[in-house]
Amino acid sequence: MSTAGEPIVVHVVDDDEAMRVALTRLLGAAGYATRAYGSAGEFLIAAGSEPEGCLLLDLHMPGPDGLALHEALRQRGWTVPTVFLTGRGDIPTSVRALKAGASDFLTKPVRSEVLLEAVRSAIEADAPRRAGRERRREARARFASLDERERTVLRRVLQGALTKQIAWELGVSERTVKADRACVMRKMGAATLPELVRLAEGLEGEPGREA
Repeated sequence: MSTAGEPIVVHVVDDDEAMRVALTRLLGAAGYATRAYGSAGEFLIAAGSEPEGCLLLDLHMPGPDGLALHEALRQRGWTVPTVFLTGRGDIPTSVRALKAGASDFLTKPVRSEVLLEAVRSAIEADAPRRAGRERRREARARFASLDERERTVLRRVLQGALTKQIAWELGVSERTVKADRACVMRKMGAATLPELVRLAEGLEGEPGREA
């Protein structure tokens, strides 16, 4: 399974090496890219930033268990879709995992087709979030191409300032502001003001975006 031409990554976190090997082989044969980790700590160290793809997470592991790792990800604001695996699941634990935002909760041994369907469903349900994240990434890259004055013009346009107001504030002509605004629209890839506003939704926290 892939997105934008690249295989989707499934991160397998399980302290059982044989299980990790079996899962990565199964997922690889299904078209996924895989990365395997022997513990929650190993995953967190390797991840660095919010991981792409899907997390296939063993519930019971030495040290921080799967639920603890999942909670740590939530505290960081990471919402990677997660499928839990456990060899001794129980209803209260599965309910707790699902309430915490898990996509699914499977008990070992699990049939290959059931596991693959759970992973596929988790990734499919996460598609809108991935698309939004990609739009924000693209908007930030385009914003980075603006020079200082273009960023100021963008900020003031988004605040509803008129061309003559911006021209007065910057000490330039209205014609110059119109040229700057056209350049901003071109660099941001926006054909209309509403489209520019939508693109700018992913720019919170960027320099030059302060109110």
